[in-house]
Amino acid sequence: MDRIDLFATFARVVECASFTRAAATLGQPRSSVSAAIRLLEDRLGTRLLHRTTRHVAPTQDGLAFYERCLRLIAEVEEAEALFRNTVDGPAGKLRVDVPGRIGRLIIAPALPDFLARYPDIAIELGVTDRAVNLVEDSVDCVLRVGPLSDSSLIARNLGELRLINVASPAYLDRRGVPERPEDLSRHEAVHYASPSTGAVEDWQWLEGGRVHGLAMPGRVTVNSAEAYIACCLAGLGLIQIPAYDVAAEIAGGTLVEVMPEHRAEPMPVALLYPHRQHLSRRLRVFIDWLEPLLRERLLL
Repeated sequence: MDRIDLFATFARVVECASFTRAAATLGQPRSSVSAAIRLLEDRLGTRLLHRTTRHVAPTQDGLAFYERCLRLIAEVEEAEALFRNTVDGPAGKLRVDVPGRIGRLIIAPALPDFLARYPDIAIELGVTDRAVNLVEDSVDCVLRVGPLSDSSLIARNLGELRLINVASPAYLDRRGVPERPEDLSRHEAVHYASPSTGAVEDWQWLEGGRVHGLAMPGRVTVNSAEAYIACCLAGLGLIQIPAYDVAAEIAGGTLVEVMPEHRAEPMPVALLYPHRQHLSRRLRVFIDWLEPLLRERLLL
């Protein structure tokens, strides 16, 4: 195993936080991966990883060396690309994670176009509403909706997601049509609990440049967008939802927008990935393809 292979093996162990998972992704025996890390530590004269029976984490020296490894690996890949036939395009597997409805309604239907453009790239598309750890789950990039927590990841802001207030015609026939926030005291909401934290947000609206909130009554709480919309369709209450999510229902008349002058604050949308200067060619072309798609179909 040459030095670049050793560096790549070490980087994969850091990203997977596990010798076993790293070995599986590299297609090597675990013993070979462990031996490679021991050899690298012997060469460098320092301990790169903290090892326990359940977890592997880089030491301070390991973190510094991991960053240097990524730069070296990227430089080698770029150097090799100089001598490849220019007709060769980017190749390899990309692991991408996106929110459930965005994946199903927007990205998956458009993927044939991307795959036709780049026949040597394979996509592993994770579709989930939970927060994914890029390093631990070996994901190349994730699409996130909402405020971002502090992170060492690179965030590429794509725009904002418009939220609207909707209800079913049956619910509005039964409870009346709210026209202003003061009317909400006579209504119920379907509550949405964050899949990650379980927190339920207040009903919100923008007025006078400020965000206002109200804890609305409601007897149903869900933790997925699919269930959120389904409960609204069933007449169980008002919901606040991204406009793209219910475009078909509004066009078909099964849901109706209410209080258009009192919408919630738009939600930021960002693409997260590690190490701006070390993007693989396949990730670069995917981002360049995804961004205009989302701006056209999803964002303000």
